Amino acid sequence: MKKILLLLLVCLLGSCGKVAPPSFSEQNGKVKVLSTTAIIDDLVGTIGGDEIDHISLIMGDLDPHSYELVKGDDEKFLGADIIFFNGLGLEHGASLRRQLESHPRAIGLGDLLYHKDPTPFVIVDEVLDPHFWMDIALFSKVIDPIVEMLSEKDPSHRTLFLERGERLKKEMISKDQKLLEEIHLIPPEKRYLVSSHDAFHYFAKKYLSEPGEENWMDRFIAPEGLAPDGQMSILDIQEVSDFLCEHRIHVVFPETNINQDALKKIVSICREKGLHVKIASTPLYGDTMGGRGTGAESYLKMIEHNVQTLSSQLAEES
Repeated sequence: MKKILLLLLVCLLGSCGKVAPPSFSEQNGKVKVLSTTAIIDDLVGTIGGDEIDHISLIMGDLDPHSYELVKGDDEKFLGADIIFFNGLGLEHGASLRRQLESHPRAIGLGDLLYHKDPTPFVIVDEVLDPHFWMDIALFSKVIDPIVEMLSEKDPSHRTLFLERGERLKKEMISKDQKLLEEIHLIPPEKRYLVSSHDAFHYFAKKYLSEPGEENWMDRFIAPEGLAPDGQMSILDIQEVSDFLCEHRIHVVFPETNINQDALKKIVSICREKGLHVKIASTPLYGDTMGGRGTGAESYLKMIEHNVQTLSSQLAEES
């Protein structure tokens, strides 16, 4: 009974889920892979399969931008043969950033792609946007370095990793085109997005804009910046309100891991100006995936959820 009470106390104090599963510390001959986000971990697990042990550092609705290391995280880094992180400035919590910068086995997937070809990446207010997973085709390019690193650590399963990587790449490119066609059923004059923070620039560029559209950045705006832990001013609120009124947009989209206070203020201002705006009942996933049973529990399902949510809500306004 005392053991049960102690376990409940530990969970209430927030330590549950912080300890790596036993297999991650078990000496079983498998490559141990730690990914900072569940989004990256999802791809790693698909490619590595049962031949590797893999876990995500940042779980649930925790913000990857500001995540700081907690008790138990050091053991995960020590036990990992490979660490994959998003890079491009996403993981800027001081303790996590120091660990990633100093760790000899940490690989920034976004940084690798950016240094190879910066062309597809987005700059917002002179800052590199880290949310490149919002473009499925662009994010599929991380598959090759994941396969390469797994194969280097476990050459006996190289063929298997390559086959899974190619299969996943084809699935992602197919889904990319399918979702692009789906959201383009919405008339272009209705394809505008207002969400909680600046996580959807890549999404707007790829899925909301017309082919070759130069002013694609005008299709998306948010009151909070690239990192939702930043400062937000009344000018930001006013700018978003003006955007909604200019384009006659009647719905704004919350995100699963960000409070709705800013959106509520924006809705109030728009209604004072005579524009009826509502907050969508179904939130979008920006920096995280959904939990079990949400329909967004994998990377591709998460992007598909966002597309279907936007399509259904924007279609009502058409």
